[in-house]
Amino acid sequence: MVNVSIARRYARALLDVAAEGNRTDAVADQLATFVKAFEQSRELSDLLLNPAYNTTQRSQVVEAIMKMMGNVEPALANTLRLLVERNRLTYLPDIARVYRDLADARAGRVRGHVTSASKLPADALEQLRKNLQQLTQRDVILESRVDPALLGGVSAQVGSVLYDGSVRTQLEQMRRQLKQQG
Repeated sequence: MVNVSIARRYARALLDVAAEGNRTDAVADQLATFVKAFEQSRELSDLLLNPAYNTTQRSQVVEAIMKMMGNVEPALANTLRLLVERNRLTYLPDIARVYRDLADARAGRVRGHVTSASKLPADALEQLRKNLQQLTQRDVILESRVDPALLGGVSAQVGSVLYDGSVRTQLEQMRRQLKQQG
């Protein structure tokens, strides 16, 4: 619980500063890139989190990464420096997640996941996104997943609501109805 509270404070502060310059989405993209590098490299993660390395060494690594990323948003650069200084880089993935959620809420967006038995064509995915936008009255950003165990159909989760049109669920409902009748 402490992680979420700390992450929320940093994410809110970063969002407020980024919103002042109308750079909310740019900061979100760069933050996601930084976190992805952080999570995919065991060496980088070790260097940034291991207490054997001092603040100066961590700071040099973070500065080098920002230089490699190119034109890093000033609000993000300052936040990363502050996290290094306060030894709070461990919270970076949580900060990124909370930031994205807060930025989406502020922009009237909601994220969703579509799961299907096979890869959906782009036009079908777009039509599904439009239908979900009408249902939710919000801009929907969909992430597509494939789960061969579904048998067929589609299942979509937008926010906390699940729209399940999978064959497995329909068969399960039929089974329950037949059980009740019998």
